[in-house]
Amino acid sequence: MSLHPTLKVKPPEDYPHEGGAYLRGNDYSPVAVVILLHTRYEAIPGFLQSLAKVAVEPGATLAGFLQTENIGIEKIVCNVVANPNIRYVVLCGVESVGYWLGDAFQCFVRNGVDGRRLIIGSKAPTLYLYNISLEAIERSGGRSH
Repeated sequence: MSLHPTLKVKPPEDYPHEGGAYLRGNDYSPVAVVILLHTRYEAIPGFLQSLAKVAVEPGATLAGFLQTENIGIEKIVCNVVANPNIRYVVLCGVESVGYWLGDAFQCFVRNGVDGRRLIIGSKAPTLYLYNISLEAIERSGGRSH
């Protein structure tokens, strides 16, 4: 256990940068929650909405839904990198067979992306992350190879 307190900073005024289906909680929390979504945003089941609420009520920075394995991960990276207080991302929910959102996110964190910006090792069909910088990928915990 560290004897030194973790320095907390105020996120930028326009934080979070990327829109999406998420709830905003305590900007100074080190935790963000990603919930795998297997429906359209317009049809998010009540139990998943409740899961997001349960995450932000005790203090998560953000709790939101991952619907696509490419643009969705890009949005998460942008919002996580924009808030230097976030150090942990909790992934939960049911895997979307055929889209493999959870697999893509886990492989992104574990393996990063290759020189073509494809997530390494995932079985998801759409693995490219073209809309974010390699610096953002590396700062978020992913790696570029």
